[in-house]
Amino acid sequence: MRHQVPPLQDPTLLINQAWIDGSFVNSDKTFQVYDPASGGLVGSCPELTPTEVELAINTANRAFASFRTTTGRSRASILRQWHVQILRHADDLATIITWESGKALCDARAEVTYAASYVEWFAEEASRIYGVVIPSSHPGKRIHTIRQPVGVCALITPWNFPAAMVTRKIAPALASGCTVVLKAAAETPFTANALVQLAHRAGVPSGVLNVVTAMDNTVAIGELLSTHKMVKKLSLTGSTAVGKLLTLQSATTLKKLSMELGGNSPFIVFDDCKSLADATTAAIAAKFRGGGQTCVAVNRLFVQAGVYDQFVEQFTAKVNGLQVGGGFESGCEIGPVISPQSVERMEARVQDAIAKGSVLETGGARLPHLGENFFQPTVLSKMTQHMDLFREEIFGPVACIYPFSTEEEVIAHANDTEVGLAGYLFSSDIDRIHRVTDALEVGMIGVNTGIISDAAAPFGGSQGVRLWARRVYARD
Repeated sequence: MRHQVPPLQDPTLLINQAWIDGSFVNSDKTFQVYDPASGGLVGSCPELTPTEVELAINTANRAFASFRTTTGRSRASILRQWHVQILRHADDLATIITWESGKALCDARAEVTYAASYVEWFAEEASRIYGVVIPSSHPGKRIHTIRQPVGVCALITPWNFPAAMVTRKIAPALASGCTVVLKAAAETPFTANALVQLAHRAGVPSGVLNVVTAMDNTVAIGELLSTHKMVKKLSLTGSTAVGKLLTLQSATTLKKLSMELGGNSPFIVFDDCKSLADATTAAIAAKFRGGGQTCVAVNRLFVQAGVYDQFVEQFTAKVNGLQVGGGFESGCEIGPVISPQSVERMEARVQDAIAKGSVLETGGARLPHLGENFFQPTVLSKMTQHMDLFREEIFGPVACIYPFSTEEEVIAHANDTEVGLAGYLFSSDIDRIHRVTDALEVGMIGVNTGIISDAAAPFGGSQGVRLWARRVYARD
């Protein structure tokens, strides 16, 4: 059967409850989670209210009094055990990820490894939260600084990386001695629930890590988390619009913030590129990983005139070779998008581009025989900045290729966006590489590579990224 879900080796990891103060929590009302590939029901989770979320905040605040005093080595030990638990249950976690997010199983497996890497990295960092001794301007005096945990951290995670964004936020918080209230994405709560249970098995004390679930009450819960005086830090990975709203609401209590928001990433290929084959392979990875539903996915492919036609031909041939289907199908590389609304949005933007002169090289249509959430991997060439796709984050399997002539021209076009998160460039000219990386107004740049995320690397965009990228969960 095309959408048959493999059985879990540990069925207890499929949890349809919230988790507060070391206990499972239910509610009178629930919401349903559906498989984007088949439309089948994955399960239901509690529709918590702000009243129940306030209980989680109070619980985390009480737990902070003792957890903050634990040593960095003891917190490191817990995180190492969590890392072990994640790897031990990697197959089950990948199955849950594919089931509720729709991404291909190969991508889900890679995400589990990626998620575990954050836990491992911050386990190593937990015992290295150093202070600094600073020479004083007054003789006979020294200035000593220390770092202390900020307190309760409210963490809001997205559906597109339901494991990696959970560990990326929780691991540094716990390493620093903070306690956590996690608001899992309504589309993918089961992955978060499984990870939190593995953390509990690893020895995270009751009350230190709490997970709350909701769909209809998400806005009200977001307002509570961003305004509650006991919450000292808020971290969101999500849309720019939501990030602006939560930032505004958080100002009432002057919280520390980490906002990892939308992107409109350029991928620039210069005609001095050493290998077009390498560039097209990297572009495929940067564009189509997770079906194009990542914040650092390539939105705009800029290719210099001297290699433009050759790049379009090679890139399109590789796109035509991508296998689309349900995430559990053998060989599947591209799964469904998250919702019918995403399909409708992509279809409308593709038609807008074609109407304004773009050339449809391949794709551009729905795949109704697979299901209502499937859209063909699509390549549009001869794109211009006057098309809607130039401005809007695509978040789907649509690749847009723009020709350019000069370095100055492409830098101007690449920077013509309000959301400078990531960028990529291919060139063999080291002087050009330095010039362009300095000129691009993005927070992260991949040079001659299509993969830039790493547990050791800062993450964030140009609008305040140098601060966001630190992911600091300790105060000076």
